[in-house]
Amino acid sequence: MNLGDLKPGESGIVVKVKGRGAFHKRLAEMGFVRGVKVEAVRVAPLGDPLEYRLMGYDISLRRNEARLIEIVSEKIDSGNQNVYPYYGIIDEESLKTSAQEKGKIIEVAFVGNPNSGKTSLFNASSGATEKVGNYSGVTVDAKKGELKKFGYKFNIIDLPGTYSLSAYSYEELFIRNYIFNNKPDIIVNVVDASNLERNLYLTTQLIDMDVKVVIALNMYDEMTGRGDQFDHVLLSQLIGIPIVPTVAKKKTGVDELFQKAIDVYEERDPIVRHIHIHYGEEVERSIDILKNRIRESASFEETVAARYYAIKLLEKDSVITDEIETWDDHSDLHEVCEKEIHKLESIYNQPSNDIIADARFGFIAGALKETYQRREEPHKKTTTQKIDAILTHRVWGYPIFLAFLFLMFFCTFKLGEYPMDWLEMSMSWLGDAVKSSISISFWKDLIADGIIGGVGGVIVFLPNILILFLFISIMEDTGYMARVAFIMDKLMHRIGLHGKSFIPMIMGFGCNVPAVMATRTLENRGDRLLTMLIIPFMSCSARMPVYILLIGVFFPQHDFLIMFLLYLLGIILAIAFAWIFKKVIFKTEEMPFVMELPPYRIPTTKAVFLNMWFKAQQYLKKMGGVILFASIIVWLLGYFPKNRERELFYDTQRAQIAAVYDGEEQNDKLYETNKLQTSEALEYSYIGRIGKFIEPVIRPLGFEWKTGVALLAGITAKELLVSTLGVMYQIEDVDEESSDLKEIIATDVYKSGPRTGEKVFTPLVSISLLIFVLVYFPCVAVFAAVGRESGSWKWALFLAFYTTALAWILSFAVFQIGSLFY
Repeated sequence: MNLGDLKPGESGIVVKVKGRGAFHKRLAEMGFVRGVKVEAVRVAPLGDPLEYRLMGYDISLRRNEARLIEIVSEKIDSGNQNVYPYYGIIDEESLKTSAQEKGKIIEVAFVGNPNSGKTSLFNASSGATEKVGNYSGVTVDAKKGELKKFGYKFNIIDLPGTYSLSAYSYEELFIRNYIFNNKPDIIVNVVDASNLERNLYLTTQLIDMDVKVVIALNMYDEMTGRGDQFDHVLLSQLIGIPIVPTVAKKKTGVDELFQKAIDVYEERDPIVRHIHIHYGEEVERSIDILKNRIRESASFEETVAARYYAIKLLEKDSVITDEIETWDDHSDLHEVCEKEIHKLESIYNQPSNDIIADARFGFIAGALKETYQRREEPHKKTTTQKIDAILTHRVWGYPIFLAFLFLMFFCTFKLGEYPMDWLEMSMSWLGDAVKSSISISFWKDLIADGIIGGVGGVIVFLPNILILFLFISIMEDTGYMARVAFIMDKLMHRIGLHGKSFIPMIMGFGCNVPAVMATRTLENRGDRLLTMLIIPFMSCSARMPVYILLIGVFFPQHDFLIMFLLYLLGIILAIAFAWIFKKVIFKTEEMPFVMELPPYRIPTTKAVFLNMWFKAQQYLKKMGGVILFASIIVWLLGYFPKNRERELFYDTQRAQIAAVYDGEEQNDKLYETNKLQTSEALEYSYIGRIGKFIEPVIRPLGFEWKTGVALLAGITAKELLVSTLGVMYQIEDVDEESSDLKEIIATDVYKSGPRTGEKVFTPLVSISLLIFVLVYFPCVAVFAAVGRESGSWKWALFLAFYTTALAWILSFAVFQIGSLFY
């Protein structure tokens, strides 16, 4: 709890004081240090300020300031189990002990540029297995980890990668708000040692924020291996921030980094001091004028430095400007700000935000001139440049990318065949074992047909999905993903986007949900919305079981080629509709950007397999959650209601067959009767009624009612298409020797109607179904993600409508035109 939670007459013991340097120092000088007892005296009539008593004297604080002082209280709320383990009055000595223990919990936030190794360092520190990608935008939200070291507990937050802390993009604003609102005890600024000048720009902004920072000089081995000379100790002294060399992938320097974090937290590191970056005489005069004017405002709260506000106003930061607009005297402050900006722009003949940026780079250049010397090799190409000459070639870049995709699908099918066959045999054996060991018909059928037939029908595709993620991980971790975005940039420009939008699209091959979230890296809102609307065309791993099932039945000789063409069709549709939407809906100007091409790196085996294991866990959790639940529901809907009258009718039929026929002929007649009964029961079950209701809509596409039910189930999760078919065909199948879903689909025929005896699934029907699955409503999770990320559910509804309508039109065209020739 914090000091602001105390009511008059209550007291507590100070645990820690959060906040920036000068403010933190002022509170410490007032006596707010760990272990000191504080008593709440009174609250002002309007609720602010608050009066407290400590060390024998009274002091007033604003409520926002009081909230930055963490305490443990004598009176413990019964619901707050994190403060103390029981409800009641605790003696002061116990409280002081508790305060000491809680004071050894340090909140650490990792901040750094994309590709600086920030998330790798986070994983090395906390043992977490967050996704690491060698391109911008993998971390799109705060990830949490924990480390216990040197008698302290570190709660670690991995924030998104960003180049700056302005209000230009989602990541920049997210990180800045997190630092100001959550007040982490230590910021670990992860800096790529191979690109100091660019990475230290973010450091200069952290200096302006006046927060406690430790720099992790990551990938230090690349710098030393290149022969560069860098005096990081001297740079530490110059900027007042400790610097610790690290190599995240080898866990080198991690212990030293957290030991240094403890020293800074406990304020015993001699290097730490707050400096002011000098922006030039004229700019500094303007900063001082604005700073003094801000301090005079009754709305100003010292939790954020007045100098920081002044700098941001001169940078024309829209968020800070909007915040100032809420102050009572904002008009006077706005007038002063406009006057100073006009004066600076007249003197320097450039925008004031550029003046600030130039000064920051000048500060960095000066600091590096004294501390850093790069080993120059002007005539020697780097390994990255040599590889790029091939992979980003204007001609060969495209066929190489297509060849990589082709190889990915070839391996997904061919290498995945063997473990998939083993899993299929295991599921078949398990189903037979259940049927032979359980005597009660209902439970036997539920477990064997509902659960094993449904979940088992999907889980067999796990090896194929893991192979797909292996290739995607290699693309991400080596840096090739960024090159794909680069070579696609020209094509993307033609449809009104840029190459950076292609990264979320490629991520969609794994799962559309994180791909939608990755659109946060796009600065322009129109580009974000447009990219969200075309991501579902990228075939996610959840569609793969459907593809493998149908392609394996009808196109076994060309399986990986058909798969490749499906994924390629998705890309073509995405590009086509991006162009259409840009012309019709999103007519805004295209935003310029710089595509970063990080150096190639060999991915560690551990990182690749951890990513594969993480995806396997997600897949298995889905099997044990939504797929299991839905499979049981589908089975129950297909099992009920029971028609006792029809059961008696078929019992009579079987008795007559037994009386008239014998031997093999009797068995054949009984088999046909049993099959007719189960088919009729399924057709008139609840699920059969649902299927028959929607059948007129899907019949022109070549689909019958069971396929329609599977497509409805696929709205929840695409894997449910396979599990639903598995459940329904297990219910209908009376021949235990033919329990393989592929074999049943290949031989299934219409039992009634004008097409009696014709096959339900044909190569043409399967193509129509594959295209429909590729295009129609992605899934509920993607629908929710688009609604959440776009900020309006109208875009999610539009996505659902246009993809489903397009799927129907394309499947209709394929089936009807194909029927003329096939």
